[in-house]
Amino acid sequence: MDAEAGPTQAQWDEHGFAILSGLLTSEDLASGLSELGLLFPSAHEFHGGVDQAQHARYLGDEYGGLVTFPFESVELCLLAVHPNLVDLARTLLRTEDVRIYSAEAWAKFTGACDYEQELHRDFLNHTVVVPSDDPVFRNLEMFVFLHEVTEDLGPTHVVSTTLTTGLPLLPHCPTRDAHGDLYEAEATAAGPAGTILAYRGETLHRATNLTAPGGARYTLHCSFRPAGDEWVGRQGWGDRSFDPSWNPFVVRASPTQLELFGFPPPGHHYWTSQTVDGLALRYPGLDVTPWREGP
Repeated sequence: MDAEAGPTQAQWDEHGFAILSGLLTSEDLASGLSELGLLFPSAHEFHGGVDQAQHARYLGDEYGGLVTFPFESVELCLLAVHPNLVDLARTLLRTEDVRIYSAEAWAKFTGACDYEQELHRDFLNHTVVVPSDDPVFRNLEMFVFLHEVTEDLGPTHVVSTTLTTGLPLLPHCPTRDAHGDLYEAEATAAGPAGTILAYRGETLHRATNLTAPGGARYTLHCSFRPAGDEWVGRQGWGDRSFDPSWNPFVVRASPTQLELFGFPPPGHHYWTSQTVDGLALRYPGLDVTPWREGP
């Protein structure tokens, strides 16, 4: 990633987004892909009519294929906090101290519903305030394509922030009738498996339809912020820690990955013999040595 950090940072700063391929390799994706079936049907299963009752949730609802973290697949949980993604977040957000504030997996299927969207910004449901012009207060959203996404498989389209300077934050969705020039200027994030679209909360983007016969699109969506930016948020990890899939993830994750969710780092004064013993009790199988011994 170091070789790409310069141009990636420059594109992010100037245009409000960056599209990267190769940051996650086929080897990086393999374990998560092997467990994708725990969350979603394959394209063949969906379009072949296998278990139609189970697949009804995808029909007529563009968000019907959305699953929130923690996932039933531990491997997909770990992929959402892959070190390469975290390094990218630290680079673009200009800080080593980052938090993940949302993670989702999403499946879409050709013909299940109309996925086409108007251009929009995400700040309304990612922060209680408004975007800041100061680069240190930016938030980062990522779309990670788990399989190759061609133009007929619904890639996200995005618009450079150089073209939206002065555009009011509201209305939320600039329409094609009123701002056709922005739709004409869209860039596509289509690319091979492992392609990452990284964009800011104020960057206009939209979903597009799947038109490939028998098609399916599978993505991870991971959002990061500087640790101190408490006005940015979407999912409460304390609430999610009651999910049965949380404990298996915690046992497999590294202390650095758990810091992303708010765990104090090893050596923090929170960690005493009492709290470390409690951590071991809450998460059977977790190696608590790093927190007991410190850095």
